[in-house]
Amino acid sequence: MPTYKQLLAEKEALEAKLSEVRANEVSNVIEQIRQLMSDYDLTVEDIAPKRRRGRPAGANSAARKVSALPPKYRDPKSGKTWSGRGRAPAWLGKRPERFLIEQEA
Repeated sequence: MPTYKQLLAEKEALEAKLSEVRANEVSNVIEQIRQLMSDYDLTVEDIAPKRRRGRPAGANSAARKVSALPPKYRDPKSGKTWSGRGRAPAWLGKRPERFLIEQEA
């Protein structure tokens, strides 16, 4: 049975051989890619187009204005209101009908 030090030495030798073989294969692959690019008149931009960050300029920012909704609920103690959209406030409790605001017809 090999010792710990022997196994470490084998591991280092294998890692060195791995990096050498990988370097050779990568250089061959790169050469193949270059050859194909020249055969088909491709550029780097054809293969890897520029990446853009975020939203495109003018992407419905002006056309998408959200108008405020009228409140449906009002807390009589603090006067705070809630439109009924989004997360319900804690003061609403389990019976929200108690806080409904009368709608004008």
